[in-house]
Amino acid sequence: MNTEILGIITTFLIAVALAIPFGKYISKVYEGSKTWLDPLFNPIERIIFKIGGINPLKEMTWKQHLSALLTINLVWFLISMALLMTQQWLPLNPDGNPNMSPDLAFNTSISFLVNCDLQHYSGETGVSYFSQIWLMFLQFVSAGTGMAAAAILFKAFREKSTDQLGNFYNFLVKSCLRILLPVSFILALILVFNGTPMTFEGKDTMTTLQDGHTVDVSRGPAAAFIAIKHVGTNGGGFFGSNSAHPFENPNYLTFMVQMIGQLIIPLSMIFAFGYFIRRKKLSWMIFGVMTIGFLLLVTPNILLEQNGNPAITSMGVDNSLGAMEGKEVRFGAASSGFWSIVTTVISTGSVNAMHDSTMPLSGMNQLLAMMVNAFYGGCGVGLLNFFIFIILAVFISGLMVGRTPEFLGKKIEAREMKIAMIIALLHPFLILTATALATAFSQFTASTLNNPGFHGFSEMLYEYTSSAANNGSGFEGLGDNTPWWNISTGIVLLLSRFLPIIGPVAIAGLLASKKYIPEGAGTLKTDTSTFGLMVFAVIAIIAALAFFPALTLGPIAEHFSLY
Repeated sequence: MNTEILGIITTFLIAVALAIPFGKYISKVYEGSKTWLDPLFNPIERIIFKIGGINPLKEMTWKQHLSALLTINLVWFLISMALLMTQQWLPLNPDGNPNMSPDLAFNTSISFLVNCDLQHYSGETGVSYFSQIWLMFLQFVSAGTGMAAAAILFKAFREKSTDQLGNFYNFLVKSCLRILLPVSFILALILVFNGTPMTFEGKDTMTTLQDGHTVDVSRGPAAAFIAIKHVGTNGGGFFGSNSAHPFENPNYLTFMVQMIGQLIIPLSMIFAFGYFIRRKKLSWMIFGVMTIGFLLLVTPNILLEQNGNPAITSMGVDNSLGAMEGKEVRFGAASSGFWSIVTTVISTGSVNAMHDSTMPLSGMNQLLAMMVNAFYGGCGVGLLNFFIFIILAVFISGLMVGRTPEFLGKKIEAREMKIAMIIALLHPFLILTATALATAFSQFTASTLNNPGFHGFSEMLYEYTSSAANNGSGFEGLGDNTPWWNISTGIVLLLSRFLPIIGPVAIAGLLASKKYIPEGAGTLKTDTSTFGLMVFAVIAIIAALAFFPALTLGPIAEHFSLY
């Protein structure tokens, strides 16, 4: 076993080992139980609630939760538009970066608001430090919003019958303050001590090794931004090349820390769910299904990138380091392949290598990770997406055995199934419809493609898949800073963020208000490996039916063109 593979396995096992106790801590936070950080955060929480006029003990129904969630996100969007379109006149702009155009500000505001961070600009030249700080705020609250929505799900299945599901603002503040902030602080410290900038000074002039030439190097408050971009599964780069940039990701230690940073919350939320509803076996079933899906995607990518490009090998060029185009030598092909699936399985979207340069089938697996959008997923919303597949699997299983479908003591009826089916079909509908329109209206898109043929189609498919999955990574051969891409992806971002939150929360709220039915001899057990296989089959069938025709036109066709 080489050191790259050993590093990958070690990184993943550390993340899982940390996620189990951290999941227990998250459960206690949402329960309102005592934790060891209470002396630090209780006074801060009281100040926030007092300033905001919030009574954290006031319970909300699922409809009130969604009303609060959508209202506060609308306020953040309007503020963001105003700041980004006036940033050149605002403070903390030492490099004199200009205002954003309305369409780019629209895309950027929505993208950071919905936890996607799809960047149609380069961080060094596209935004001021003031705007970076605002976007950093959105990285906290967008992750907190997803986690607060998941906490509503937790509450719904803990109570036997209720319509009172906690307080949205309480869940939001706790998510940001007690969960995201401490982990981000630790990660930021590690980055600073490894050379990542944390300053408000502008560009620095450095002398190169090439005949004393000088070059201007961008700096800024990068360490804090990079920490929350991973912990909050946001993914936006402080610099244009994201975590391939030596300031964002200086060495293999920071590679491991950033990997663990983006894995820790999605993994912990799975275990937190089990602790919160007192069904730890259920959380292990969910973790098992997600991990099988993850391994089926990540293992081929590591091997494909290690084996290199056959077209280069056929030219007699040494390919022993793997497919190194678009990759950093300090990370290597295997680790870059591992990152490419972690960042797409989770809705992080940060990159340490250019996905546009990966092998065609690696690109297919990156697309599949986002198309499924339920293996680990983002902060909170990964669990919400997986919940939809659980509902579908319970319903199909109930039909197979001739019983009314039940989940955790609640009957699943027509209303819940209709919502689940709408949400399950929304994801492929948005991706495929948007890609079809981009292909049909080539007068707006053809000039933005860096590659013709199969790969050009993959670039368009990837852009909308990344938007619909709230991921943010891209096949960056695409010239995406145009009104077409800014507006069309902005619309996809909005619909694909809030409707998949509204659907699961509505189902959870409806089920919570129903009469609790104690488990009997004929009750379908949902915490078993058998049911886990059923859920996995549902996910695989929906993904295959919805997406493989499009994948055949893009990365699969490109793969066969290499031979």
